[in-house]
Amino acid sequence: MFCRNCGKELTGTPEICLGCGARPLAGNSFCQTCGAPTNPLAEICMKCGVRLVGKAAVAAGVSPKSRLTTTLLAWFLGIFGAHRFYLGKTGTAVGMLILGILYFLGIVLLAGAGIWIMAIIGYISIAVVGIWAFIDFIFAVSGNMKDKEGKLIKNW
Repeated sequence: MFCRNCGKELTGTPEICLGCGARPLAGNSFCQTCGAPTNPLAEICMKCGVRLVGKAAVAAGVSPKSRLTTTLLAWFLGIFGAHRFYLGKTGTAVGMLILGILYFLGIVLLAGAGIWIMAIIGYISIAVVGIWAFIDFIFAVSGNMKDKEGKLIKNW
């Protein structure tokens, strides 16, 4: 990785460039991948072809997480909180997982055994977690879902 402000090669992903004191991705003079000088208005590096990280994207707090992955996880495994585990929101993900397990215990296993109180708990839990997962899906599709750091998931 290279600093977009001064072009110095960086080790790891530091918060501040030791060469110029700026945030490494806040500048627009050099490519973050190959270190080549770039036009401040360019969207891709003419040397290596990588998409340049824009200053606006860093300032706006856009997450590096994939919106497509978040959306698909919310649609297919939403009742188990898989999309929230992916985003690092483990507390609410565990809550969704517990409600999803209660659904399967209540409906699939215990309703067939004649334990109707657990079946009722299963129906309530699937209603709650199903609505919750569907709302998360809508937020993910629209780009309004946030990761654990509060950054919007915008990049497909």
